[in-house]
Amino acid sequence: MTLGPLAVLAGLYFWTRSLVTSRWRRSPGWFAGTAALLLLATGLAYVIGSLAGANLDPEKARHADGERYDATYRRAHLDEYTQWFPLHDKCHAGYDLVPAWINPALVILPVLATACLAYAVLLTVTRGTKLPTT
Repeated sequence: MTLGPLAVLAGLYFWTRSLVTSRWRRSPGWFAGTAALLLLATGLAYVIGSLAGANLDPEKARHADGERYDATYRRAHLDEYTQWFPLHDKCHAGYDLVPAWINPALVILPVLATACLAYAVLLTVTRGTKLPTT
């Protein structure tokens, strides 16, 4: 298990602990903070995914992972591992060095962050409360 899912699970644990109190439902600051944490998690997931298998020698990185390196496949699918999204770094047709949870996380986390931020704005406008300033 990599560090990314463990960090997400730890964040979910502390976040759900704060749900025990009902104060969060009326707090735009809680939703704005949650949106910021979700965006931070998105950036972390992108860095983890983009650095998966990062090595100056791709063949050596694949062998370190215990997979065979198919140079012909890699040349034929050059655009797959050089694009911004979805992230892929395949050794061959059957194995991707980018963890399977990365691409779904890069979609779900910003959507949740946008929803939290929109709800924080809605709470601020309808209840007349102010967002905390730093």
